[in-house]
Amino acid sequence: MTSPTGNTSSKPGGGFLAMDRLLREVGTDARRAGYVLLGDEAFLQRQCRSGIVEALIDPQFRDYCVADVDLSESTVFDAIDQVSTPSLMAPFQIIFVRNVRLLYQRGAKKEEFAAIQKYLGLPNPQALLVFVADHLHIPSDVRRMDMQDKDRYERIRETLGEHCGIIELSQPDDADAMRWAVRTAETRGVELQPDAARELVDTLHGDLMRIASELEKLTLFVDRRKEITLADVEQMVVSAKQRSLYQLTDAISAHDPARALLLLQGLLNASESGEDGAIGHLHMLARTFRQMLVILEKNVRDSRGIWQALWPGFRVPPFAVDDLILQARRYKSRRDLMQMLERIARADLEIRSSPPDKGLVLERMVIDLARIGNRQPNAAAVR
Repeated sequence: MTSPTGNTSSKPGGGFLAMDRLLREVGTDARRAGYVLLGDEAFLQRQCRSGIVEALIDPQFRDYCVADVDLSESTVFDAIDQVSTPSLMAPFQIIFVRNVRLLYQRGAKKEEFAAIQKYLGLPNPQALLVFVADHLHIPSDVRRMDMQDKDRYERIRETLGEHCGIIELSQPDDADAMRWAVRTAETRGVELQPDAARELVDTLHGDLMRIASELEKLTLFVDRRKEITLADVEQMVVSAKQRSLYQLTDAISAHDPARALLLLQGLLNASESGEDGAIGHLHMLARTFRQMLVILEKNVRDSRGIWQALWPGFRVPPFAVDDLILQARRYKSRRDLMQMLERIARADLEIRSSPPDKGLVLERMVIDLARIGNRQPNAAAVR
């Protein structure tokens, strides 16, 4: 399996490098007839899509030239028919094929892959076919990729890799996310100080979608000052976002589902990112309960011990240290916290499957989390 290329320059590497390569290539004669956007990094997926459209389509024709084919509603044959047929209204067509995971379920799909390969062998030169394979996760260190995701990766390379460009949108590490944030601020005429960039990335756990949103707000906040400091990040991001999260985990660890549901609703109401916001909340919860797991395993009892137990990039903001130690010590066994992480993982999978109501998925998860480890027979619970 090809690993994302490392980079020690001032430019972000990993998934950013793959995205930059794609966006340079699509506007040239080296453009492939098809590409696979591989990985669930939502921000990079969005940037790839907008960059492809901007490079190939005149703005006045975008309503006619860009289409999405969802394999949960249509077939690959529909996508191939659409991309093969010249349009009277569209001088160039881009077809994005979503829910690619369905190509790898329920049978071998030999006819579907044969049709794809036949088209890509003799493609329409005035069209581009893009497969969005966001059903697997590529971590910044590919050696840590889940075995199931490795299998999915290899199957995609074996079936689509011969004729398609494979764009590995790996999750950026913290250093890449910081470099991206600093460079993005520079393009807006604002200096993002290094300690502010570090705090922004650490606070939002490297979630690029949320970092981009908060960076835009911070740029407006500093206005004429044209400099974002650590104090600005703490005022605008940390206090509002993380304190609400730790209040939610406090309610969960105290086995108080009613309060947890109220706090969850507050987080959802404050979110502006839709589905990506829901995934971000799950990521934050998973990270916090993993921190609790380490605290419990290392028998951490005070703030001095927590800095030794949690490594850089996985640490807790100072204001939350005592609260998190207290919350972790409410659990009596490692098994409880592992159950919670498994429950969050199931909710993440359900959210990514486009359920009718993502809020309801999160509410059910919070109720279940509040029950785990509750050994008080008369404790209140939502039934």
